[in-house]
Amino acid sequence: MESESTLPDWASKPCIMGIDEAGRGPVLGPMVYGCLYCARSYEKTLSTLNFADSKTLKEEKREELFEKLKANELIGWAVDVIDPRELSAKMLRKIKINLNEISHDSASGLVTRVLNMGVLLTDVYVDTVGDPEKYRIKLSERFPSIKFVVAKKADSLYPVVSGASIVAKVTRDRALRDWVLDETAENMTRNFGSGYPGDPETKSWLEKHQHSVFGFPSLVRFSWGTCTSYSKNMVEVVWESDKTEEDGSSSSSGKRQLKLSSFGVTTSKRKSEEIGSSGKSRCKFFQSRKLEQLANF
Repeated sequence: MESESTLPDWASKPCIMGIDEAGRGPVLGPMVYGCLYCARSYEKTLSTLNFADSKTLKEEKREELFEKLKANELIGWAVDVIDPRELSAKMLRKIKINLNEISHDSASGLVTRVLNMGVLLTDVYVDTVGDPEKYRIKLSERFPSIKFVVAKKADSLYPVVSGASIVAKVTRDRALRDWVLDETAENMTRNFGSGYPGDPETKSWLEKHQHSVFGFPSLVRFSWGTCTSYSKNMVEVVWESDKTEEDGSSSSSGKRQLKLSSFGVTTSKRKSEEIGSSGKSRCKFFQSRKLEQLANF
């Protein structure tokens, strides 16, 4: 998402950018990286706009400042919203991609996006993830024409990063507020609290909304350690490929797999013909994740 459909005149002059994230720690919802950029000559004015680390501001104030910066034609902004399913998939794949690397890639992607728009970026300020100097070197090697300043608490040190912090935080808050729970069930609620692992309301929501086969709704980052404690209530699945790797055979001996039909997933041929492709009467998780029934393997 870019704030400008056409490139403003000031963007062809030396510009600065700030980058920050929101939602790195929660077990629920997306992680959002945001950036704010403007002409270097506008930097002093930027410091008078009362931007601050978004965590120190009330929601109403963040929303107010976000609307003001959106209306300011001398400021540009962009966001990268990383879906919780993408976070979990990357962190759980065979060759894992950790959260720091995901964060670095997102920040680099924002720099690339703004450069490709034609903005003349000369200085970029980044709130660090991991070791600041190593991160700075990594960014500088990728974008040698840009001077990078990477620092802890950059969102409280540099107004351009404070602005980016507001962009990221408001975007994440709105994403959570408007999140469509595809796996909607009669007893599913939106009272999930802050989304942080230590929040009692969040923990209660996770407890009530786990599914014995499919785990959690897509809002949940199921790669988080927070979710591990709930696995005792899940159905254990024994994959044939895993069994083959263990004993070198395709024997089906060992623990018997429970049938998905026991949990609202239609598996019989007769039912499949009756239902067709509509998915009617299937488990909500089955529908929302667009799983297809296979008659032959």
